[in-house]
Amino acid sequence: MPKSEIHPTWFPNAPVICEGKTLCYTGSTKHELQLDVWLGNHPFYTDSQTIVDSEGRVERFMKKYGLQTKEN
Repeated sequence: MPKSEIHPTWFPNAPVICEGKTLCYTGSTKHELQLDVWLGNHPFYTDSQTIVDSEGRVERFMKKYGLQTKEN
């Protein structure tokens, strides 16, 4: 049996929250877990990736090698 005075409190049903919605429950030493990004809103998985480029470097690269961006 572990010593009770040296271990953190265990919460067996801590909610995992992202954008105000509870995604699931898991065990944790925190009473709730706040996420900024998860599978449901990550650009890679939602196919909403955008290329942020203020100097046109990406466009020059694409033009140089004859590639097309998603906008074209």
